[in-house]
Amino acid sequence: MSSLLPPDRQLGVIGAGVMGRTLLRGLFDAQLLQPSQAWASAHSQASCDEVTSELGIPCFPGAATDLGLGLAQEGGLERRLLDTDVVLICVKPKQAADVVDALARNGVRRDTLLVSILAGVTTSRLEQLLDLSNPWVRAMPNTPCVVGAGMTVVAGGTHAATAHLDLAQRIFASVGQCRIVDEAYCNAVTALSGSGPAYMYLMMEAMADAGVRVGLPRDLALQLVAQTMLGSARMVLETGRHPASLRDDVTTPAGCTIGGVLMLEDGKIRSVLARAVEEATRIVEQLGKTAKAKAD
Repeated sequence: MSSLLPPDRQLGVIGAGVMGRTLLRGLFDAQLLQPSQAWASAHSQASCDEVTSELGIPCFPGAATDLGLGLAQEGGLERRLLDTDVVLICVKPKQAADVVDALARNGVRRDTLLVSILAGVTTSRLEQLLDLSNPWVRAMPNTPCVVGAGMTVVAGGTHAATAHLDLAQRIFASVGQCRIVDEAYCNAVTALSGSGPAYMYLMMEAMADAGVRVGLPRDLALQLVAQTMLGSARMVLETGRHPASLRDDVTTPAGCTIGGVLMLEDGKIRSVLARAVEEATRIVEQLGKTAKAKAD
């Protein structure tokens, strides 16, 4: 597999928390990037020490508002940005304006690809904050990226060309699956696959508790549930069949499965799950509006 960047070019991660570190580790493991080609920032010296120890890259302390100060010890953000082709922005939505301001103050190159994973913050808002012609890509990964089984979508801003989207897709494909979508879908994607693992964990917990209720040891119940969910997901992805069709394979006439399914339907599980996604989408939209208000 070819390298993500030329040997003398850099990739920076602003906000080396769980997702920032996960993406770097995925790129290194896939041999798309060498540690010598990466740098990061984190909110504290302790976090930076962990990043450097874990990944072998320079990491500089400082909140988004004083990002340049943390980097000044090693020559400053300005010098690093000269060699940086891609910056991954992995902070909270409310920090968007501070990060963009730090990039602008320190002379980010106009051809540097900026990739944001800030929930609810649109590329048009980021372009407005920076007021430069940089290509922006908005991404929404989820936490299973940590184990290489993530689901991410990427969407391009005004100045993002096909090559920029392809580059972003390669980054996130190193930790799972990645699709290019229209940005109009991003809030809904955040609510569905971004928040989705929490819904899955809740269902797994409930089913494991039910296994204990009917006499199974807890560790066995949890393994049964987790592997069943994993296997069911693979059946959908690998066979291409509709979930309803696959469910019919399990639901034999007058069997136990149809009894369980009817209980779930009595509990309105379909509408409850749908409403959960609907509510999460509403909140994501509000996050974007809050980030805009703080910046203004």
